[in-house]
Amino acid sequence: EIILNAAIRELEPPAAALVPESASIESVIQIMLDRGLGAVLVQREGRMVGIFTERDVLRRVVSLAVNRERPVSEVMTPDPETLGPDDGIGFALNRMVVGGFRHIPIVDEKGGAPSMLSQRDVVAFIVARMPKRVLNLPPEPHLEARNPEGG
Repeated sequence: EIILNAAIRELEPPAAALVPESASIESVIQIMLDRGLGAVLVQREGRMVGIFTERDVLRRVVSLAVNRERPVSEVMTPDPETLGPDDGIGFALNRMVVGGFRHIPIVDEKGGAPSMLSQRDVVAFIVARMPKRVLNLPPEPHLEARNPEGG
């Protein structure tokens, strides 16, 4: 409970990769590949206007055979849901599950540089605080031991 009530800022989410809305889909995909990112934020005149994710690549670019020289603004998810750094980790995880997304932009009220929180960041944070409990799980937790020795 303490972990899930902790503020997002405790995870120290990484700065988000920012791309202009006029950037080509191809160049944004290359940035994501080069940096190992699952999502980038799309900007217009220094303001976030969208998010472009791995799912957008599959669902809006590949499946529809969109020309990759087109601007990313044509296939991004506009006006993504955001959270603040003082929102709880449990709340963030709930929003991600309910919303069906793996990344959520974190923005502060001062309009500072946004960061990006991923489900992977949340899981890593939980595991780091409960290593014995998580790392000692059996490889197949649905199996039950038939005797005290584990057989």
